Amino acid sequence: MTEEKTGNPVNASYTHAQALDILAAGRPAHIKAAAEKVLDTLGEVDVVVNRTGLAMLPLIDTVRSTAFHLGEVLVSEAHIRVPDRAVEGYGAVVGRDLEHAMGMAVIDAAIAAGHQAGLILELLNAERRHQEKEDRQLLQKVEATRVQMETF
Repeated sequence: MTEEKTGNPVNASYTHAQALDILAAGRPAHIKAAAEKVLDTLGEVDVVVNRTGLAMLPLIDTVRSTAFHLGEVLVSEAHIRVPDRAVEGYGAVVGRDLEHAMGMAVIDAAIAAGHQAGLILELLNAERRHQEKEDRQLLQKVEATRVQMETF
């Protein structure tokens, strides 16, 4: 996928990678509900892939800046085509929630088609705000456990 920003309000606000990141970390119930609304008017959908499997989790050692694989994680992925609109959608989430992955793929295809952009933009904005709030709360909990040490 390209990172072009077009007249589509979703693409003007988020890159493709940002949208997928938000959807993958989003609340599954909200993603599935939005996907159901989009699916009603998107058109015929062909499922290319809908499966779970193990994938290597890449990380970067922050001390040496070297990449390594932490281990295998269970991943659910979905890949769909919407022939009437000539677009594809992809979704992958950690865990075995295939419905979340499929909902993500439906929304990804809708973004590519420029379909129901208002609904999707509202979902992405709400999920981004929720994730930022969750991150702030986690950082506040971590901050409360921080120890100040002096070295001599």
